[in-house]
Amino acid sequence: MTKRWLAERRQEKYYRLAKKLDYRSRASFKLIQIDDRFEIFREGDSVVDLGAAPGGWLQVAKERVGDGMVIGVDLRPIRPIDGVLTVLGDITEKGTMDELLGKLGKKADIVLSDMAPNIGGHYSTDHARSVHLCTFAINAADNILKREGRMVAKVFMGDLFHMVKEEFEKRFRSVKVHAPDATRSASSEVYVIAKGFRGYEPKEIHNDNVEVKKAKFTVKGEIK
Repeated sequence: MTKRWLAERRQEKYYRLAKKLDYRSRASFKLIQIDDRFEIFREGDSVVDLGAAPGGWLQVAKERVGDGMVIGVDLRPIRPIDGVLTVLGDITEKGTMDELLGKLGKKADIVLSDMAPNIGGHYSTDHARSVHLCTFAINAADNILKREGRMVAKVFMGDLFHMVKEEFEKRFRSVKVHAPDATRSASSEVYVIAKGFRGYEPKEIHNDNVEVKKAKFTVKGEIK
């Protein structure tokens, strides 16, 4: 059996399991596996998911925090999920951030980001765009996250990864890098798991990179 065949079989497993358990995304299992290993969620936590469509991570977050608050932000509408709030808009725009903070009403315990650009087939460009999106998520967390809060964010591995890791290490006491089993074996994506937010002076949220701003972003393993 080839590695490619085994990888495809594994992804079929997560696809079928997502359908069976009514998760909106195969990516739900990545977050489940991350939480099982690193203990991200606690009962009653408040969670913000950046780039949350179609809602698979929101479903997992709500299951794991119980009565805690869960809010998803995305440019695309998210079908309603019981007990979950959503914000329709671009998190890089001040109006969206203001609406999010208004609904949140306090600083969040956890910030999640599974944002990724559409794969264009040019590795260095895809990697650079992923790093740019992850940096947006980090800057947004400066506005959203409470002290000692936690963050999970996806980024494509590559020669610019050290820049992302350094930004996390400025802000968090613990920074780990992990690729959950549900990740495709051929994928360069990894997840940064950061704990113990020290607090950081928020920067103005804006996007001045025209190329990235025009890029279309992937939906997280949506189940049709």
